[in-house]
Amino acid sequence: MTMTHFTFSTAFLLGVMGLSLHRTHLVSALLCIESMMLALFTAMTVFSSTMQLPSAAISPILLLAFSACEAGTGLALLVATSRTHGSDHLQNLNLLQC
Repeated sequence: MTMTHFTFSTAFLLGVMGLSLHRTHLVSALLCIESMMLALFTAMTVFSSTMQLPSAAISPILLLAFSACEAGTGLALLVATSRTHGSDHLQNLNLLQC
């Protein structure tokens, strides 16, 4: 395993561990998901630039576009949740009550 593989997999796994361990607030969960997406984006960018394939160059751009849509949706959910429930604690959210 090269150093770049180790770095990208470590960054992704730190995001997964943060998501699984720190689930008290919706903001922290969204930040962990965003860090996972950024680790995937940088890994895809580095690997597509080393392969020198023109067809592989569009994949990181699509991933970044989907990541921006995910961030916008997450922030909209955060605003809606804080308005209806009064806080962004994940324990207060119940799908049966919404």
